[in-house]
Amino acid sequence: LLGSLQATRALMVAAILLGLVALFVAVTGMKCMKCMEDDQVKKMRMAVFGGVIFIIAGLAALVATSWYGNRVARAFYDPFTPVNTRFEFGSALFIGWAAASLAMLGGAFLCCSCPRRETSYPPTRGYPKNAPSTGKDYV
Repeated sequence: LLGSLQATRALMVAAILLGLVALFVAVTGMKCMKCMEDDQVKKMRMAVFGGVIFIIAGLAALVATSWYGNRVARAFYDPFTPVNTRFEFGSALFIGWAAASLAMLGGAFLCCSCPRRETSYPPTRGYPKNAPSTGKDYV
């Protein structure tokens, strides 16, 4: 096989494996899981880390499908390619592009659950100081 075809296959396999790893990492960071429930910040960081891995997996799938799509388009418009050996865009390319887009979108949503650096308690307000009592403040 051509080197570019082997590279696109390797990128798709890497994207699938990274997607599985991201799935397991992100599941441990979900709020409904009992794993690591004592430290919510670490749990949220696990979800964000899973989101980053999802984005990387989506980029790998996007590069692989776009690279192969470019190869198909070049061969289709090449005048020296015989008519009976020309490929067209198939459903696998469109599924690959959709899967890559959804993986990156899901990873971005997981990354949006990033914990803040400090807690968001309301700011403390000082109590107003009253004037000293003269003893005649009764009703």
